[in-house]
Amino acid sequence: MMGGALLLGLLAVVLGIVFSILGGVAGGVYIGGKALGNELAAMMGGFYGPLAGAVGVFVGTIIALIVF
Repeated sequence: MMGGALLLGLLAVVLGIVFSILGGVAGGVYIGGKALGNELAAMMGGFYGPLAGAVGVFVGTIIALIVF
């Protein structure tokens, strides 16, 4: 049973990282698209988006695995 929980935790972390990258790209284009150009803003957002998002998902998944 523990293996299934770890697999779901790994899936949650991977999906969290993917969606934080996508959110960073969208936010970068929305915020800095005019000033920097859409391509550069998307690259910067894709790089800086996971800095907070992926760490939050990782910590939340660890806490959920411990509690549940």
